[in-house]
Amino acid sequence: MYQIEDPDENTPLLRDDPNSDDVRDDDSQSRWRSIRVMYFTMFLSSVGFTIVITSLWPYLQKSDDGADATFLGWVVAAYSVGQMAASPLFGLWSNRRPRREPLVCSIFINLSANIYYAYASLPATGNKYHILISRAFVGFGAGNVAVVRSYVAGATSLKERTNAMANMSACQALGFILGPALQACLSFLGEVGYTVEFVQLKLNMYTAPALLAAVLGVVNILLVVSVLREHRVDDDGRRVPPINYLSEDEDMAEETVDSLAVFTSNVLFFVVMFIFAVFETIATPLSMDMFAWTRREAVFYNGVIICCIGFESILVFLAVKVAAQRVGDRPVLLAGLAIIFCGFFVLLPWGNSYPKIQWADLRNDSSVGRTWSNGSFEPTGCPYDQTWCQYTPAVHLAQYISSDFLIGVGYPACNVMSYTLYSKILGPKPQGVYMGWLTASGSGARTLGPVFVSHVYTLLGPRWAFGVICGTVAAAVALLAAVYRRLVAFSVRHGRTVE
Repeated sequence: MYQIEDPDENTPLLRDDPNSDDVRDDDSQSRWRSIRVMYFTMFLSSVGFTIVITSLWPYLQKSDDGADATFLGWVVAAYSVGQMAASPLFGLWSNRRPRREPLVCSIFINLSANIYYAYASLPATGNKYHILISRAFVGFGAGNVAVVRSYVAGATSLKERTNAMANMSACQALGFILGPALQACLSFLGEVGYTVEFVQLKLNMYTAPALLAAVLGVVNILLVVSVLREHRVDDDGRRVPPINYLSEDEDMAEETVDSLAVFTSNVLFFVVMFIFAVFETIATPLSMDMFAWTRREAVFYNGVIICCIGFESILVFLAVKVAAQRVGDRPVLLAGLAIIFCGFFVLLPWGNSYPKIQWADLRNDSSVGRTWSNGSFEPTGCPYDQTWCQYTPAVHLAQYISSDFLIGVGYPACNVMSYTLYSKILGPKPQGVYMGWLTASGSGARTLGPVFVSHVYTLLGPRWAFGVICGTVAAAVALLAAVYRRLVAFSVRHGRTVE
C-alpha cells in the first residue's frame, strides 16, 4: 500500500495531522474547522439512529398490538430504505452545488421525522405504520452521510485520508455510545411518563430520545450554516477549485477509475453493513427470548452493552490508525472480517439448556414466564408460537457478551477500512455520487439485514440465522482475497506513487 511519510503514531485520535501538506496555509484552519463540522454531523447521524434502536421493539409492542418481530424488521429496514433512496441524490447535489445546501435540507428532514416519531403513538389506529414512516424519513435525512464522506475525502490529502476517516469513524462510534447511553438514562421516565397537554405530547422513555435527537439536529444546522466552508485538495495536499467550479476535462477523470475495484468495494461494504444490521436488529428480541428480560430490562441492558461496544470501537479506531500505517489498509480489512466471523460463530446455540418458554395461553401455571412490570404481569421468555424455542438450545449470556466483544472489534475495523480504501481508489475526482452509491450500498444492506434476520430468526431460530451470516462473511473473505491486488489507491495504480 501507499506508505505514509513520517507517521506520527502518537497523534491523538481527533487531533489534526501536524505534518499536513498545507498546515501553514492561511486556508488550513478553515479547512480543518469545516472537517470537524463533518465529524460532528457524522456523530449526530449515528446518535439519531441509535438513540431509539434499543427501545424500538418495546415501543412498537406498546403502541400497536399488531406489531410482531417480523414487522420490527421492516421498521428497522425503513431507515435504510430512506437512506438508500436519498444518498445518491444528496451526493449528486453536493457535486454540483455547495455542500451546505444538501446538508441543511437533509438535517431538517431528519429532525422533523424525529418529531413525527414522538407523535406516532397518538393516533387511534395504525400506530405501527406511523412509526415505520417516521423511521423512513429519519433515514432519508441520514442520506447526508454521502455528502460528509465525499467532503472529508475531497478535503484531505492521501496521507491525511486514513487518519481523517478513522477520526470520522470514531465520531460515529461516539454517537453509537451516546445514543444508547442517552436512551438508557431516559428510561427513568418509564413507559407512562408525562403528558404535555398543550401540544398533546406523551413524554416517556420512548419519545424523549427522538425529541432530543431533533434538538441536536437544530444545533447541527446552526454549525453547518455558520462554520462550514468549501475546501478541496488533491492527493498531494495542493488546493484545487471547489467541485462546482471544476472544468469538464477534469470531471472526465472518472473513466480511469478501476471499475472492478469500485464494484468490489461496494460489495464488501454491503456485507459489513449487512452483518451489523443483523446484529443491532436481533439484539433486543434475542436477549428477551433467551434471558427472559422484560421490555424495560432489554432497553436498559442492551443500551449499556452497545455503549460499551462503542467505547471498545474507539480503542479499535486508535489501533486501526497505527495498524494501517504499518501493514496497509487491506490486511486490516481482512483481519476485521475474520474477527466478525468468529463473533457470529460463537453465537451459535449449543448444549442441553433451553430457553424459558412464554406460554401465553396459560394463566396459572407456575412455570409460565411472567414478570411484574409497571403495575401488571408482563410475559417473558421465548414466545410459544416460535416453535424452535422448544427444541433449540439457549444462547448463553456468556456467548452473547463474547459475540458482542468480537463484533465490536471487527465491525469498526472493517467499516473505516472499507470507505478509506474506496476513497483512495476513486482518487482526486469528485466523489459525491460515488460516495452516494457506497452509502446506498450500505443502506441496502441495512434494509435487507433486518428483514432477513427477523424472518429467519422468527421462523427457524438462531442456528439458521447466524449460520447463514457465517457463510456470508466467509464468502466476503474469499472475494477480498480474489481481488486483493486491485484494491489500491488511484495514484498507486497510475504509477504516481508506490505501494
